[in-house]
Amino acid sequence: MTAVILNLDTVNLTDEQFYRLCQVNQDWQLERTAKGELIVMPPVGGISGGREADLISLLWLWNHQTGLGKVFSSSTIFRLPKGGDRSPDAAWISLTRWQSLSRQEQEKFPPICPDFVIELRSRTDSLETLQEKMHEYLDSGLQLGWLINPQQQQVAIYRQNQPVEIKALPTDLSGEDILPGFSLTLSTFE
Repeated sequence: MTAVILNLDTVNLTDEQFYRLCQVNQDWQLERTAKGELIVMPPVGGISGGREADLISLLWLWNHQTGLGKVFSSSTIFRLPKGGDRSPDAAWISLTRWQSLSRQEQEKFPPICPDFVIELRSRTDSLETLQEKMHEYLDSGLQLGWLINPQQQQVAIYRQNQPVEIKALPTDLSGEDILPGFSLTLSTFE
């Protein structure tokens, strides 16, 4: 099953209406692009779900040791400043930025772009759609992002004001200045 994309160009859902739509359809993973398209995401299979859990766990462990921010799972939707309501597979926001949000903003879809995201391409994901999503994050202030693509055995590294860097798997990744001391060794995916 692939994602279903609905054009809501003339519907103009408000942020509150989109939030309520997600709340009454909790069995569906919904996102909204900066262009106003509604994306209904299929569930991931066991292999992708396991990989995603591994990535979130490693990011959480680093954050637990450093206390520098907050880690979020793929169930969290962020209302991006430049448009779009997106849910990365794993995300991190510095504690200072997170604490600048009100309690109500933290409880709903936080109106903030993560500092760091990981997107993991599953078998059914369109690479072009994920690349567009990464650019939406960059447009909204993302500092560092990794698009892991097991199908092509590579990872694309996204940074502000820099060309996308492609690395072949296996490789070592660094959290750079954004996640000091965080590193990840990615093996070749089967």
